[in-house]
Amino acid sequence: MFILYGAAGSGGAVAVEAALALCGVDYQAVDAAPWGTDTERANARRYNALGEIPTLVMPGGEIMSESAAILVWLGDRYPHAGLAPRPEDRRRVAYLRWITFIAANVYPMYTLRDHPERWIDDPAQHAALLASTRSRIIDAWRAMEAEVDPAPFVLGHSMSLVDVYVATMSRGTPRRQVFRRHCPRLAAAAERVDADPRLRTLWAARFPFEPGWDEEPA
Repeated sequence: MFILYGAAGSGGAVAVEAALALCGVDYQAVDAAPWGTDTERANARRYNALGEIPTLVMPGGEIMSESAAILVWLGDRYPHAGLAPRPEDRRRVAYLRWITFIAANVYPMYTLRDHPERWIDDPAQHAALLASTRSRIIDAWRAMEAEVDPAPFVLGHSMSLVDVYVATMSRGTPRRQVFRRHCPRLAAAAERVDADPRLRTLWAARFPFEPGWDEEPA
């Protein structure tokens, strides 16, 4: 059985949980929120020296970290799920591009937002950092929006792990109302993932929309 060290409300960790669920893989989720209790923080560091999540422990004991790497591996390991274009598929280029784009341009902003004290000592400047990261997240999503044309998903007619990644990461700042306004096509693809009945229980347990999730101002 796989063991996933992650946390509720973590876009990267919940994306991996969603992928595991869609692949029909048995796994055990271990709470390892870097912002959580002493036990959870210790769990986060058990297999990751930086205390970051997600970390996936394979049935054979191998360790994999980095959400994008885990998603790509799962898509290739379980081709029956139809979540990843095969190497000979022309869509493979866009698939790898956009998974890496999200990991490189969107995900790091949440590391800054979760721990502004790591980057700026003066608490009075934290609000400016949070505002800058929020703007950067929107800019990154808009750049992706400008280059994709979901029909109805990012890579075409079938859902891929790119869509799963978009759906989970867009549940955080700047929330879906703002995301939908700036990126209506990506938002439509994300909402199709939201509605997948195989993920209904996962969303409710691991990443529900918080009260006011659709009310954040522009």
